[in-house]
Amino acid sequence: MAKLSLFDRRTRRVRTALKARAGGKPRLSVHRTGKHIYAQIIDDAQGKTLAAANSLGDKGANVDAAVKVGKDIAAAAKKAGVTTVVFDRGGFLFHGRVKALADAAREGGLEF
Repeated sequence: MAKLSLFDRRTRRVRTALKARAGGKPRLSVHRTGKHIYAQIIDDAQGKTLAAANSLGDKGANVDAAVKVGKDIAAAAKKAGVTTVVFDRGGFLFHGRVKALADAAREGGLEF
């Protein structure tokens, strides 16, 4: 098996711990790039995406864009009938844009 990067190891560690305590709840997965930030709510039991939001229409991927994506994903989750999720930060640290997205999603009504 090829050696995994530190990011991939951290991603696997986070996701394994999440699945152990998810208890059938959908997963709010966050992906961040230099230009954009993406969020989706995934039902792992069915293997389907229930809701998604991203910053593709906006200029830049700053904290303000992350807050908007957090509010959008919370609204999309309500529309899909999801109220509680587990937060999957992937290999990203819970800081800056990822934290801003999570806080905005909580303010929007998601529980995690």
